[in-house]
Amino acid sequence: MSKLTGKIDFVVLASVTDANPNGDPLNGNRPRANFDGCGEISDVCIKRKIRNRLQDMGECVFVQSDDRADDGCKSLHERAESCQELKEEIKLGKKANKDVCARIACEKWIDVRMFGQVFAFKGTEVSLGIRGPVSVHQAVSVSPVDVISMQITKSVNSESKEGRASDTMGTKHRIGYGLYVIKGSVNVQLAEKTGFSQEDAGKLKESLRTLFNNDASSARPEGSMEVNRVYWWQHQEKTPVVSTGKVHRSVQITPKVERPKSFEDYSVQLYNPEGCVEPEVY
Repeated sequence: MSKLTGKIDFVVLASVTDANPNGDPLNGNRPRANFDGCGEISDVCIKRKIRNRLQDMGECVFVQSDDRADDGCKSLHERAESCQELKEEIKLGKKANKDVCARIACEKWIDVRMFGQVFAFKGTEVSLGIRGPVSVHQAVSVSPVDVISMQITKSVNSESKEGRASDTMGTKHRIGYGLYVIKGSVNVQLAEKTGFSQEDAGKLKESLRTLFNNDASSARPEGSMEVNRVYWWQHQEKTPVVSTGKVHRSVQITPKVERPKSFEDYSVQLYNPEGCVEPEVY
């Protein structure tokens, strides 16, 4: 695999229509929102979707959801020990070479060399922290979102009972419409340490372009979440003259109407900073 040729910045615009993009478990699973009323999607949620897409592409992923596990492992500890080379090195205890452990883990799992990982499990003397080159911001909607709540009932018993099934009340939450902005970068210096390659960058780009494929659920019906546009800057330098902040701010989004209800209700303009490479736009 070829080395990463230069720093990468990216911006993704994603629409959410009548769906709950990321529920807050401490708030009744209502869609996350900040104090200004704008919707939020946590960086952890976005990374989960990227990992799922990489897994769909046939890549080896370390942090797998239990319902998507494809290697028979039931925990991260078990998955780490399933790699015989890593297991043998960890067995050395305090004599284990952490650099060798990191190299093995990065070569084995794409999400480890992409996002990094902490290896610290009960019963092992080796604690290992790997910093990944890919950083992802939490996504925030351009405009405030309207949270819609709906009462639902379950008219079937979970256990056998005499007589009519009892109705159990519940609540589902969604937002009417929101345009979310996802920002991120790839650091070349950290990529050199983990072995994140130019080919891996291509897989990251593809996962962002197809972020919501195979991601449907009752809270996110098929078609309710959609990637509208991806801006991808591949700089020629490891440390470009133009800062990442300026690059991310170069995508200017303005509502055309007071209450936007679709992507077409926004004006999206790119004001690429002077001296910055032109982005690929999807």
